[in-house]
Amino acid sequence: MVHLGELRQELDRQEELRLAPYATRSSQAIRRRFEERIQEGHRQNFAVDADRILHSRAYTRYIDKTQVFYLIDHEHISHRVLHVQLLSKIARTIGRYLRLNEDLLEAIALGHDIGHPPFGHDGERILSRLCQSYGIGPFLHSVQGVWFLEKVEKNGRGLNLSLQVLDGILCHDGETHLERLAPHREKTFKTLDEEIQAKLADPDFPLKPMTLEGCVVRLADTISYIGRDLEDAITLNLISREELPPVVTERLGRTNGEIVYSLVTDLISHSYHKNYVGYSPEVGEALKVLRQFNYQRIYDNPLIKRETGKIEALFGELFQRFYQDITEDRRDSPIWTEFLAHMNGAYREQQAPALIVRDYLASMTDASFLRRCQELFFPQPLPSRFA
Repeated sequence: MVHLGELRQELDRQEELRLAPYATRSSQAIRRRFEERIQEGHRQNFAVDADRILHSRAYTRYIDKTQVFYLIDHEHISHRVLHVQLLSKIARTIGRYLRLNEDLLEAIALGHDIGHPPFGHDGERILSRLCQSYGIGPFLHSVQGVWFLEKVEKNGRGLNLSLQVLDGILCHDGETHLERLAPHREKTFKTLDEEIQAKLADPDFPLKPMTLEGCVVRLADTISYIGRDLEDAITLNLISREELPPVVTERLGRTNGEIVYSLVTDLISHSYHKNYVGYSPEVGEALKVLRQFNYQRIYDNPLIKRETGKIEALFGELFQRFYQDITEDRRDSPIWTEFLAHMNGAYREQQAPALIVRDYLASMTDASFLRRCQELFFPQPLPSRFA
């Protein structure tokens, strides 16, 4: 009978022949804690990471987290889970042609938005202001994603993911326009911890992934949402297709499918056999114009922010309520029964109350956030008869 570990070792050997010189080998994965069962099992390192993320509680919550449009009852509008799936598919497609490690691409893509709070980037900005007012620094979904996976999942034990995956999640920021990106390869867990602190001290601090796979995910993040957000906005009658800038329609196309195809093919053709990934100048310019168009007409459109003030007020009320519940040791509070009661003693003892509230609020879906507000701040029906 063949030993499963031997089969995995054979896959590792095949990577040496199949993958490009600049690709990351599965055997290069680094973890904080050594796990003998990984070395003996049939799955390669980054495949283990992808599976662990896929089966995490944080991944399950993607299904009801906002991508761009919140509080809109429409079955064809994207949620965070669809964006993550699209990114995984696009990144693996690019990686297949560039002969990169598809398991690593998948793991980073699946985990890249784990740290997002409810209500998308608006929720992130609101929660960040609250965190700063409570003296715990800004809230950044990239940093929170690493924190969730290392310090919150599995009741506070963490998933023990590889450095390369955690680094890709930390450095994935697809909101910054880049036309070319090369990896910063020489990193350790000490580097990861230092970069997290640097990012918290200055949210604009620039980071580069340590792997070419991380660079692909970062650029593919934009590819996965830029055209899809456009289609959602057209569905909601925020914009019309005829309003797209001419340089966008000429160089990228008029639909999400055309835009994704144009960006992916250009990225592959201009990154093949390179130690970086990037676009041609013409396509890079068109993408920049499209991003500016989306920000002006979609992301900053006041029509989709009518309820943002109410959401902000509710965030503040929940943060204050749960902070008091912790400091006054109210064991019947939802933050205890739903969150803290399931965490190990180290987490409960080592984390400040404001940090615990941050983690609890960031873990909520849109629906659970609104449900909790309804239960705590609005009158509830009384039973028809009292015992």
